[in-house]
Amino acid sequence: MKSLQDALYNWLTIKVVSDERPDDKAAVETTELFNDILQKDHGVSDINVTTDAVMYYVEYKHQNEVKKARYPRELIEIMLNQINQDPKKYENYPDEE
Repeated sequence: MKSLQDALYNWLTIKVVSDERPDDKAAVETTELFNDILQKDHGVSDINVTTDAVMYYVEYKHQNEVKKARYPRELIEIMLNQINQDPKKYENYPDEE
């Protein structure tokens, strides 16, 4: 993923899902994947997320500098809202061992 902003957006979108659905293995693994992309490909660390009624605010360290990004809740929560509207399409499946 070439764009840091795209990586942050994708990470935050799936993180919101995995935070809401901690038993969703696919969401948790995808969050970890994007976290690795942010760290290894973009050198991002110390990510902190806050939110209010309208926005998500992401503060992070990049190249030893603290930076900030913000995203509208409606964009970040779109995947979670889709899952909640039709949960049968997004069932969690047990691990096969």
